[in-house]
Amino acid sequence: MILDHPIRFKPIFRSYIWGGQRLAKSLGKAVPEGGSGAAADSWAESWEIVDHGSDQTQVADGPWEGWTLRQLIESFPDAVLGKSRPDDRFPLLLKYLDCNRVLSVQVHPDDFYGSKMPIPDLGKTEAWYVLQAEPGSKIYAGLKDGIDRESLKELIDLGRSEEALHLLYPKAGDCVFIPAGTVHALGEGLLVAEIQQASDTTFRLYDWDRVDQNGKGRPLHIEQALEVIDFDSGPVEFAKPITISDGMERLVACDKFFLDRVFAPKSYAFPNDDRFRIVTVVKGSARLAWDESTIPLSLGQSALIPALHCKIELCPATDSSVLVASTSERPS
Repeated sequence: MILDHPIRFKPIFRSYIWGGQRLAKSLGKAVPEGGSGAAADSWAESWEIVDHGSDQTQVADGPWEGWTLRQLIESFPDAVLGKSRPDDRFPLLLKYLDCNRVLSVQVHPDDFYGSKMPIPDLGKTEAWYVLQAEPGSKIYAGLKDGIDRESLKELIDLGRSEEALHLLYPKAGDCVFIPAGTVHALGEGLLVAEIQQASDTTFRLYDWDRVDQNGKGRPLHIEQALEVIDFDSGPVEFAKPITISDGMERLVACDKFFLDRVFAPKSYAFPNDDRFRIVTVVKGSARLAWDESTIPLSLGQSALIPALHCKIELCPATDSSVLVASTSERPS
């Protein structure tokens, strides 16, 4: 059997102290019982598509139902990743985050640092797309001009890390690109889609002095964070969309991934360029159509388009938006 059509996966849910109930209430996700926070159904993250160690999303339906993404890659490496893939590792991770409370002030390493860690991992460059933002919600993105290692360390020691951070006030539809080495924090009142490298390495500088039900704070990693921060990068602003065709905009282009936004009324035919795509609906709904088959996608639902695929079209509904992520173009 040929793997050449869209694949949907069952999300993996993560419970952290900053989570809320938007994954279920706004996105309609079937979260488990017993999350963190004040309510039993409080959840922080929905990992939509991932192949990272023991974190494996499973195929939701079809002939490979129950297979993990890793099993698909091991059985169909060319079909999933492409014939010119650099390796057999799925390089990206798609997730949704319910920021009911502010996240920690943190930074992620680059690939070189990640490869030298006791348990090697990829670095973590990421991008956020805002689905919902309550009035006054904040995103902390990068350091203010003039903040160097010494001044940041001094503010950390004083418990005033926030004063070093560049501040953004987001609205639905905004996108923020966070390269590895950029200090950042998502504020409360946000529902965000995130595309990132398939890594789970985070170094916390500050966690707002909060503690869990046992009176313990989460661990900080100040020395590691100071080692990986890019002090030359400065403040981060909202991404500026670039029109690449009628009904399609490029939000992010970097050496790790492309992130595009497709919107009605145009449909989008996925090219056969030896690269997989990840799609997720961030406004309204859409459908994926091929041969005589159709897969409907509602708000917050995602799918993987294999690198070697049949003719597939993405068709957003009226007043809808879909994110399409892919790996960066490879040299010929």
